[in-house]
Amino acid sequence: MSADRTPVVRLSGVTKRFPGVLAVDNVDLEILSGQVHVVAGENGAGKSTLMKLLSQVERPDEGTVEIGGEPVAFHGPGHAQRLGVAMVYQEFALAPHLTVAENLFLGREPGRFGTLNRGEERRRARELLESVRLDVDPTRRVASLSVAAQQRVEIAKALAIDARLVIMDEPTAVLPERDIDDLFEVIRELTGRGIAVLYISHRLDEIFRIGDRVTVMRDGAVVKTLPVSELDHDQLVRLMVGREIANLYPKPEAELGEVRLAIRDVTRAGVVDGCSLEVRGGEIVGLAGLVGAGRTELARAVFGADRLDSGTVELDGEAVRIDSPAAAIDAGLGYLTEDRKGNGLALELAIEHNITLANLPTRGPLLDLGREHEIAAHRRDQLDIRTPSLRRRVEALSGGNQQKVMVAKWLETRGRVLFFDEPGRGIDVGAKAEMFELIGELATEGRAIVLISSYLPELLNMCDRILVMRDGRMAGELARDDFSEERLMALATGAKEAHER
Repeated sequence: MSADRTPVVRLSGVTKRFPGVLAVDNVDLEILSGQVHVVAGENGAGKSTLMKLLSQVERPDEGTVEIGGEPVAFHGPGHAQRLGVAMVYQEFALAPHLTVAENLFLGREPGRFGTLNRGEERRRARELLESVRLDVDPTRRVASLSVAAQQRVEIAKALAIDARLVIMDEPTAVLPERDIDDLFEVIRELTGRGIAVLYISHRLDEIFRIGDRVTVMRDGAVVKTLPVSELDHDQLVRLMVGREIANLYPKPEAELGEVRLAIRDVTRAGVVDGCSLEVRGGEIVGLAGLVGAGRTELARAVFGADRLDSGTVELDGEAVRIDSPAAAIDAGLGYLTEDRKGNGLALELAIEHNITLANLPTRGPLLDLGREHEIAAHRRDQLDIRTPSLRRRVEALSGGNQQKVMVAKWLETRGRVLFFDEPGRGIDVGAKAEMFELIGELATEGRAIVLISSYLPELLNMCDRILVMRDGRMAGELARDDFSEERLMALATGAKEAHER
């Protein structure tokens, strides 16, 4: 332990079991004041359960948790907040219909004798917002704020309870690069005040940018805790997955065929304006752009999930009319949505049902359950979907295995063109390597791939060409020889145009 730091939180022998699963196994851990402590590991390593134990969403079966040197009893999340433990979830816990000020003091409104003091609430809200570098009117409704601004409100909520420990779960997953830099500045200001930050992330570059110490977990147990300065990228990966990963982004040298997908002047009012692109068989074409640039909206319109106002779609040189996802599937399109839980999977159904959902095996008018199980077993083995049973609900799987189930579903449609929308989001480094290896294999089979990602290393390493969108339009195209983060960001932000003027 650092000589000038004190433990804000200490876990000793903490264990948590769920039916059939040892989620956290005899964990000892110290989180020091004024530091960013990263917890890294694959999906299922125990990171999420550890967060829930600290925020008192779950009760430990064994061991003790100390905050400020004192053992704490379990009384639920409200008690954890009163002890100074704040949680900033990836999916924000805000009331969108309430104002910023009302969210900051929900359940702790200033006032006396049952009367609310809204003036005092707004004054204190302004102070909190200033401390997280957010310049918005505290009377604005949260629903009107950008994703990055809502995240700042969540952090301000943590300061409102005088947090000693702020837990951040994948805080950059939905942020563009420019907002990530601002977030890191806010985090450094928090640690400068002596607040400890427990940071969960699958993005390895972030660990080295923001972390002071890192604890690596595997199979519920702590593998090692080290200063980040004593690790490099390859060492961290080996600790996380317990094996060598030669290449996180295994780009294949696929032979390019004829144009499989051609989109001409596609428009959807308000979100996509006159966009065109072509993708050849065996080609991986990236779609880059800031959040809100129109990448997902373009994919959804082409796939028939949203109405297309104008423009044409051609597959293998023939114009096709796509006015629904069913029509897209029949035409040979597949779309792996970025929102796998909301739109990509039926979480309460079994794995085998999800795998055949887009192409049901039938015998006459009836579902062929035997054939369904055979198909699911084949895809499980092919994609290494880790599950004790194909009849298990998809919601019980890790993020990486859920992603594989979604891929299996689209492989069953024999799609000629596949859209992958943020395929690496929320999955661990091992699952990510497997996912991108699979994308490469699909390209070598002659399928046309459109890869949408906010994480530039994925695009720069995997793609043959990258198209950049801005404000619903195509802002430019980069060939592989011209790839660079600077050029991509210049096109995405309009900086290139400004420079040329």
